[in-house]
Amino acid sequence: MRALFIQHDPAAQPGLVGEHLRRRGFDLEVLPIGRSISDGTYLGPYPAAREFDLVVPLGAIWSLYDQQTVGTWIERELELLREADRDGVPVLGICFGGQALAAAHGGTVRAAPRPEIGFGSLDTDDPQLVPSGPWMQWHSDVFTVPTGGVEVARNAVGPQAFRLRRNLGLQFHPEVDSRILASWLELGGEGAAADLRRATGGDLEALVTDADRHLARCRRDVATLVDAFLARVAGLPVDVGSSVD
Repeated sequence: MRALFIQHDPAAQPGLVGEHLRRRGFDLEVLPIGRSISDGTYLGPYPAAREFDLVVPLGAIWSLYDQQTVGTWIERELELLREADRDGVPVLGICFGGQALAAAHGGTVRAAPRPEIGFGSLDTDDPQLVPSGPWMQWHSDVFTVPTGGVEVARNAVGPQAFRLRRNLGLQFHPEVDSRILASWLELGGEGAAADLRRATGGDLEALVTDADRHLARCRRDVATLVDAFLARVAGLPVDVGSSVD
């Protein structure tokens, strides 16, 4: 089984989601898009969705509607996500990737009432698919659920998860551990630190410590989410009955 991770900027990593997919027998392939966190240019090709068993568009430092940063590739990516849907290839969209999944199918993406950074719980209608968390959040935009989709989870800022056929879009970051978070903070420099201070009043060390404190539970929640996605949404013939370490 082959899973394509779309890496929109160098800070995006498969993380805990990729780790669990490997346990379930997936080979991971990563498609790098942005040249750096300050240059989102990508002129290369996208593969055909049907070449993979699963597509996972990851987060991004940019906004979906910022043509100056994502304009060289975003329309091609939205078409890839529509192509995946037409061909029956499941998509698990994460943060920016969840926004792209919503937009590909007629939803909208706009600035959130306020940025979300840090761990927060969700109000979920299906905790066996999307547990309530707390999950890591780091975003300034929100999506609307496309017509035909079913909202699964939300919080005070907006929708946090939706289902649409073999697709699951998430606003939060299930993949993040303290290593990934530290790399975000390092690559983002003072801009990331300033965003964190504005959103939470907290500091970088406390956020990384939080990630370590939540790691064991996050791994369990990621296992629940990924296994339920594979079995119930994607309908893939993957053995999800074995235990997770």
